[in-house]
Amino acid sequence: MIRERDLLVTAARSLYARGLTHGSTGNISVRTGDKILVTPTGCKLGTLLPGELSTIDLGGTHLDGPKPSKEAFLHAIVLRQRPDANAVVHTHSTYSAAVSCLADLDPADAIPTLTAYFAMRVGKLPLLPYYAPGDTDISAAVAAAAADHRAFLLSNHGPVIAGADLGTAMDVLDEIEHTAKIFLLLHGMRTRPLTERQRQDLVQ
Repeated sequence: MIRERDLLVTAARSLYARGLTHGSTGNISVRTGDKILVTPTGCKLGTLLPGELSTIDLGGTHLDGPKPSKEAFLHAIVLRQRPDANAVVHTHSTYSAAVSCLADLDPADAIPTLTAYFAMRVGKLPLLPYYAPGDTDISAAVAAAAADHRAFLLSNHGPVIAGADLGTAMDVLDEIEHTAKIFLLLHGMRTRPLTERQRQDLVQ
């Protein structure tokens, strides 16, 4: 578990250094057997230490360490729904959060497939309804989204991404943030997203 702690801290500091989190926002987790290491409540990802991580079980119950993030239950739900995933990353990254505040987004696919890499790494990105951070009433919506998607967007909040490991999850986060930036730069202009056939060809 020492290795997992070190990897999680390295990922947390990378997110902070690259401006994908600010202040004490954002949280990350790693599955370790039937337990989950997750960042604690109120922590700054840029100064996180391995001994400061919380441990919860797959039901979201706090087992050890400091009090976990109030959004730790999201990580537990996603990891229960996705046995192929061993890491979850959630941020309030600027461009993704900005897109999540726009009106009239498609709730089944919040960001158009503007690039091939978005199609390959992200696929469709559902937009979940707004709930206050830490509100467990969002649980059913999270479970439904996570069952069929590796990532989803929380309205007026930010993205949640699952990956086979932290590196994979962070790659998907980078792709969402990059495409969200492109989407905002093009907002109000006519765009030419990939067709469904083009998208399916890439996915296959």
